Amino acid sequence: MRLAAKRVSKREIPAVNKFQDMQCFVTVSEFGSFTAASRKLNLSTSAVTKCVNRLEENLGVQLLVRSTRRMHLTHHGAIFCERCKTILQDVEDAEEELVDASSSTSGVVRLAMPPAFARKTLIPALPRFYELYPDVVLDLHLKGQTSNPIEGGYDLVVHSGRLPDSRLINRILVRGTQRTVASPAYVERFGRPTKPSDLLNHRCITGAFGPSWSFRDPDGGDQVVRVDGPMVTDSGDILLEAALEGLGITQATWWLFRQALDTGELVPLLHEYEAEADPISIVFPAHRITPSKVRVVVDYLVELTRDTAL
Repeated sequence: MRLAAKRVSKREIPAVNKFQDMQCFVTVSEFGSFTAASRKLNLSTSAVTKCVNRLEENLGVQLLVRSTRRMHLTHHGAIFCERCKTILQDVEDAEEELVDASSSTSGVVRLAMPPAFARKTLIPALPRFYELYPDVVLDLHLKGQTSNPIEGGYDLVVHSGRLPDSRLINRILVRGTQRTVASPAYVERFGRPTKPSDLLNHRCITGAFGPSWSFRDPDGGDQVVRVDGPMVTDSGDILLEAALEGLGITQATWWLFRQALDTGELVPLLHEYEAEADPISIVFPAHRITPSKVRVVVDYLVELTRDTAL
């Protein structure tokens, strides 16, 4: 049933005031007086009266019949009161659901990361993660570097490199050096470079960060050598596999090569010229309140990478 439309003005009440006006009106109707309602709401009687008067003025409808002896709802007031109760309860329920969802360690977490990081670091550690958090669902997307690591509505992104957007917050997962490596077979066939400029005479595999490779002189100076070779790729996995197959010398963060270096499948080159690599970070928007389900993923990745020796 619709209320009679007597409104002559469409003056808008701010949403905050509108909800407060509804709350005051419902409380007055429940307690039967402005004084009792003001005590319940911890407001002054004049403030409660102002809220109800403002609501009636905006609607153009009398909601309450006031008298010195009693107060009761008008016909339209009774109808509107039930609708207000429903609206206020819906708002309360929505707030409770949001708090519960934020504090609950369950639900879907959308995350993106480089394929090599997922394959080498995350996937082997997932059995233990699911033992700890069986109700978290990881919606995993594999992606290369982008100008903005947060895109597509991800809850978090593992990003290798400097952060281009100051609106992002991050926790660093991995720091270390930029490693130059090759397979033993390549070194046996083509020899070992002894200084960065020797790379100009070698076959080099270029990765996502381009052909300009950075080095640090033993005396602290910086060097950049522009290399070339038989292959260019934006995939860390392909870069690693190409090096393992002996296709050439390559360079990337030590994290990508750590297992192959430990097993001897790759050998380090130009160790005394190694420069600091860009960090690998976990990134999320600064304006978001981090839900529990996202927070446990962040903390798990930090723990996973914390104790790895260089």
